[in-house]
Amino acid sequence: MKISDLLKKETMILDLASTTKEAVIDELIAKLGEAGRLNDAEAYKKAILAREAQSTTGLGDGIAIPHAKTAAVKTPAIAFGRSKAGIDYDALDGQPSHLFFMIAASEGANNEHLATLAKLSTYLMDDDFRKGLLNAASLDDILALIDEKQAMEDKEAEPEEQTESASEDSGKFILAVTGCPTGIAHTFMAADAIKKEATDRGYKVKVETNGSGGVKNRLKAAEIDEADGIIVAADTKVEMDRFSGKRVVIAPVADGVRKPAELIDRSLSGKEPVYQGSGGKGENEQSEEKKSGGAAIYKHLMNGVSNMLPFVIGGGILIALSFVFETAFGADNPIRELLMAIGSENAFALFIPVLAAFIAMSIADRPGFAPGLIGGFMAVNGHSGFLGGLLAGFLAGYLALFVRKLLSGIPQSLEGLKTILFTPVLNILFTGTIMYYLIAPLAWVNTGMQNWLGDLGTGNMVILGTVLGIMMAIDMGGPINKAAYTFGIAMIDAGNLGPQAAVMAAGMVPPLGIAIATTFWKHKFTKQQRESGRTNYVLGASFITEGAIPFAAADPIRVISASVVGAAVAGGLTGLFHIQLPAPHGGIFTMFLVNESTWSYIGLYALAIAIGAIVTGIIYGIIKKPIENK
Repeated sequence: MKISDLLKKETMILDLASTTKEAVIDELIAKLGEAGRLNDAEAYKKAILAREAQSTTGLGDGIAIPHAKTAAVKTPAIAFGRSKAGIDYDALDGQPSHLFFMIAASEGANNEHLATLAKLSTYLMDDDFRKGLLNAASLDDILALIDEKQAMEDKEAEPEEQTESASEDSGKFILAVTGCPTGIAHTFMAADAIKKEATDRGYKVKVETNGSGGVKNRLKAAEIDEADGIIVAADTKVEMDRFSGKRVVIAPVADGVRKPAELIDRSLSGKEPVYQGSGGKGENEQSEEKKSGGAAIYKHLMNGVSNMLPFVIGGGILIALSFVFETAFGADNPIRELLMAIGSENAFALFIPVLAAFIAMSIADRPGFAPGLIGGFMAVNGHSGFLGGLLAGFLAGYLALFVRKLLSGIPQSLEGLKTILFTPVLNILFTGTIMYYLIAPLAWVNTGMQNWLGDLGTGNMVILGTVLGIMMAIDMGGPINKAAYTFGIAMIDAGNLGPQAAVMAAGMVPPLGIAIATTFWKHKFTKQQRESGRTNYVLGASFITEGAIPFAAADPIRVISASVVGAAVAGGLTGLFHIQLPAPHGGIFTMFLVNESTWSYIGLYALAIAIGAIVTGIIYGIIKKPIENK
């Protein structure tokens, strides 16, 4: 298949009007949409931005290749844009980007499409080819250049199983593995860069690519034994146990694109850690443990949170929609029952076990997953909430490492039983036993808090609203937060609708406040933090307090302090305004239900939330330390 089969004039822009990265993305997506290549432009944009959040696709040398593989793509396609003036695209070399190729791969794209899309990224490594594109006078000239380049490369097509050899063999043999989350562009650009650098030095080289079409040019055991240097330049999971006992350079895929010489030098230096795989602890894992405790904990927590969020967001929105149908058609409405069953009884029931499982997996790899999932499920059944899930995840992960060490001296004759029998049984037994005795007391704490708050609510609603606001922000989804939320639900059942209004308003404040801070104090946040901050507008509006957790984990004192003050203000104001809310969840989706849908009270409720969020945003924006330039 030719690249020009995917890149057409109707998806090309010779002179971009955009001057910013965000505008370039919007302009190219609009071009794909106009050409009928997308099912859902908004969903495709989210996929593009999600890929950018992982690492910039501004690769340097004046090129950027934003890309995504998603069901939002109707037909695999490429959009092209050119800016002779150059646009700041957060490129790896810090220079403006001039040539933009946006790759749209559909969820079911066949291997031929994916291979064609990948070819383009490797062609852009050629300086003369890039210069030709930049100086082309028309769209026809650009297409002609691409066809000419492909025809020339196809004549030199390589077999799938292939080792590059230099004309003068130095005796060195380099192996590499490349892979990126999407598996379209960076994977093959890194492979080509490493191959070119190695052959220019006179080394023999073989590179395995982990792309969208699967693993290509797979490394063989004999080659791994023979290799003088091994490089894994990947941002996605690759098979690592085969390198046990070998010194391995582990680096981001972007380093494969930009720093192939440095990676090759490191691979031959003899100073890289020895990788010993999941069967034992090598120097890789030891060096990981030497990181600061906070950095390691943050990494594990983020792995859990990122896998948990789809359950929280999807379930929360469905719950909110169920209340909309209940208001419109009554509690017995079948759509309301369906949405509540999916969102509350299933999605929300799973997010704590999923959190625990992926925290444990981040710590101990696959042996930690099962005990983490079971420990998280025990936390749910023990009514210990988010904090119980956190404890279960870290407990299961570190216990799995302990069990691995405990079984390291097992006789070779029993080695086959270790993975399938001894390890899972001991991991689950140890985690389950500790969780059984450790988590149960938290249920008593939650009940005690509810009784205390009930007594307080009979006196002063402003005080009660303030206290509930503090509780909702102090641990963002933990047992204190859940105690306040459960109290609000209990008060609805008792006919007192005021406390739940405070709970909902306060729960919306932390993510909204963080979103405001990242918007107006941009210089204090990284690019990824700013993009995460924007998503908190949606999470906060949907009453998903957990959207603030990644920021709280990275900077707990400042984030929690600012959130507590803003949430206390919002909760107190709902009490002052005598706001009543019958809905237990939903954020802005259920705001119109306050005080029997009275518009004046709806406005006051929105004001309370806005003031609280602004207070949090201002405090956090002021006290946040600026990012360090590295």
